[in-house]
Amino acid sequence: MSEQTWQKFRSSGRPQEGRRRVVAAAAAVVVGVMAMGALAPPAAYASGRPDTVASGRSDSVQQGLNALVHSDGLPAALASVQDRWGHTRTYTAGVGDVASGSEVPVDGQVRIGSNTKVFTAVVVLQLVGEGKIRLDAKVDTYLPGLVRGEGIDGRRITVRQILQQTSGLPNYTNYLGDDVRYFEPRELLDLALQHKADFDPGKKWAYSNTNYVLAGLLVQKVTGRSIAEEIDQRIIKEIGLRHTYFPAPGDATIREPHPKGYYQDAAGAPLVDVTEMDPSWAWSAGGMISTNSDLNGFFTALLGGRLLPPAQLAQMRTTVPAGYPFASGARYGLGLVSTPLSCGGVYWGHGGSFPGYETRGGVTSKGRAANVAVTIQPTDEAAMKHVESVVDTALCGR
Repeated sequence: MSEQTWQKFRSSGRPQEGRRRVVAAAAAVVVGVMAMGALAPPAAYASGRPDTVASGRSDSVQQGLNALVHSDGLPAALASVQDRWGHTRTYTAGVGDVASGSEVPVDGQVRIGSNTKVFTAVVVLQLVGEGKIRLDAKVDTYLPGLVRGEGIDGRRITVRQILQQTSGLPNYTNYLGDDVRYFEPRELLDLALQHKADFDPGKKWAYSNTNYVLAGLLVQKVTGRSIAEEIDQRIIKEIGLRHTYFPAPGDATIREPHPKGYYQDAAGAPLVDVTEMDPSWAWSAGGMISTNSDLNGFFTALLGGRLLPPAQLAQMRTTVPAGYPFASGARYGLGLVSTPLSCGGVYWGHGGSFPGYETRGGVTSKGRAANVAVTIQPTDEAAMKHVESVVDTALCGR
């Protein structure tokens, strides 16, 4: 991508690494030079090997995934669609490995990026329901003296504001630099605190991963256990998500069958395999791994009232207008995003970016759920809109 485009994506606030950082992390596994052109489809796939839909029939969702591969040049696309009765169809298109041309694992695991924020927010809101945290209490109530900087004071920032992205805390991912290593959560927070506040608490909305690192630290202080343990016990095991986990410190792998994730420095440049990467830099803001079907199960359980008491779910769904990087008309709740549908109404989800993967999806008020994942972060605005369009198609039932 161009430096201008890269900076746009870095400033979006979704967990991402700097251009040189991504390349350095994957330098040993650069895919051989491929004549990709301006987002041309991978050569192994352009040969005409048929697309796959696990349901056994082609439909509008499959057609949308095929177009993401053939027209937008994405290495692979995966989707899972669940109707209100729990019946699921899974889809794939493209190749799971551009070097070998291997098939995309059906419902393969991917890095889900900022969908992790919803898991973190659910744990915080469960603790609110248990009386251990108050939404409108100041952060300093639980983490005294921790949040201080120029224009930054934890005595002025509420728990609600960090969950709703209205705290004014600067985004630490803008300052990660090129250092490829394990990061402690406190280091991530400290990166942000070296910079001036973006605005006074509650005055604006702006997406910052720092908010959700702080939320993870808050959970750990209140419970005495890691955010990974709390998510595992309170959510993953509670609703039976079999393919979802929070990677352990230093774990750069993806455990189960998965398509490889790629990075491309510029149109026509070689694809870089960035599948294996220490996700500690994203932590409770974006470090988790899951599948499209598990994400459908999570959002269905959440909006169905299985994870939060009614009062806390209502708070989570209380929204303010959200800007970039979300779609026009999107609104941000407490870690949960509502996005308008072309067929009317909205769907509830979040979406996520992580080097090598992009995910979008959620659930409607009628109980239909869909998630789509692709194996490169689209740098072309039209391609990203096409990903979101497949989600819209799936949720509108066309």
